[in-house]
Amino acid sequence: MEMMIRGRRNRRSAAVRGLVRENRLAVEDLILPVFFHADAEEVDISSMPGCTRWSVEGLIGEAKRVYEMGIRAMVLFPKIDDALKSADGSECGNDEGLVPQVIRAIKAAVPGMCVITDVALDPYSSDGHDGLVVRGCDGELKILNDETVEVLCEQALCHARAGADIVAPSDMMDGRIGAIRVALDEAGFEEVGIMAYTAKYASAFYGPFRGALDSAPKEGDKKTYQMDPGNVREAVRELLMDEEEGADVVMVKPAGPYLDVIARLRDETTLPIAAYQVSGEYLMIKAACGSGWLDEKAVVMESLLGIKRAGADMILTYFAKDVAQWLKD
Repeated sequence: MEMMIRGRRNRRSAAVRGLVRENRLAVEDLILPVFFHADAEEVDISSMPGCTRWSVEGLIGEAKRVYEMGIRAMVLFPKIDDALKSADGSECGNDEGLVPQVIRAIKAAVPGMCVITDVALDPYSSDGHDGLVVRGCDGELKILNDETVEVLCEQALCHARAGADIVAPSDMMDGRIGAIRVALDEAGFEEVGIMAYTAKYASAFYGPFRGALDSAPKEGDKKTYQMDPGNVREAVRELLMDEEEGADVVMVKPAGPYLDVIARLRDETTLPIAAYQVSGEYLMIKAACGSGWLDEKAVVMESLLGIKRAGADMILTYFAKDVAQWLKD
């Protein structure tokens, strides 16, 4: 065959493939989500094999270990004691609460760790929703937007006072990015970043996470504030609003089923994009690999590389520790 162009020339060896590789996964791309509670004992999370709900002391040890592995960022998800949950979620702004305690402890033990905190009311709400709940005249639940944003600002300030590097509002209330930015700046926390959950979909892939934190809604669902899985243009609209309101990083959640959304937002913004490989994605891979049908290392690395290829700059994944070790090896 007389062919001047042969694509296989650039695939002929590992060395050549490495030279022409367009996208790479690095340990610096990884953010480790961690679960913790106020109890003294660690708990294996049955819905997420290989994941742990840490005690405060145990989480500090974990932070030290993963930092040594090269992971430089953690995002914190607390399981709040039921006795502290309320309709107004007021515990979220307690400067002596579980999250501020953990932020201070991590920053004292591992000063170089980037501590990212979740800002939303669902861990603190007796209703299990991300915002304040009322019941309308028709008997239907309604999530209050503006009133919730006021509480979220207090929560973000609480985390900033404790030493958080980045606050990550996951609630999907309208206008909360701008309000939190103003609140942080006015309080002297201009350097605290905001990672906006910009395109957070009302996904069926969150189930194992809610089991890990016992944070599922007690009634209703989150479809009035999280995004419809059928929409892409709406994600662009959310992006433009978050960008205008002062977001430093924007996020797509989940990651794997929404690679097209990541790619679309990449075309629309110069801001860094985070993507969250959520608990359902994690559990599906774990289940398939545990049954012997897939090679875990190969599948995890391919799935994360696909997220990077779509345009993500950083990835929140429960596989972060495994990937850090695989990259080192």
